[in-house]
Amino acid sequence: MALEKLATAEVESWLAKTDSWSIDDGKLFREFKFKDFSEAFAFMTRAAMEAEKQDHHPEWFNVWNNVRVHLTTHAAKGITKRDFKLAETMNRLAGE
Repeated sequence: MALEKLATAEVESWLAKTDSWSIDDGKLFREFKFKDFSEAFAFMTRAAMEAEKQDHHPEWFNVWNNVRVHLTTHAAKGITKRDFKLAETMNRLAGE
């Protein structure tokens, strides 16, 4: 998948299609909430396996039932289609 940084308009167009992701510090951002730590960790495990398949790895932070995710493509110095693909995968894994 291309590592080309997307124009602001492209990013805004994608964000307009979802209410779950936003921009934080120039990166795609989402906070996932689960019933408990086990569900949060199970999500992270599934997401990690998918991220590895996509060769694209998230910046994330977990406390109990909360998983905060930032996505950016460091090689492109910004948001690319790879970030959108992983975001959509994470949404699906979270049951959306």
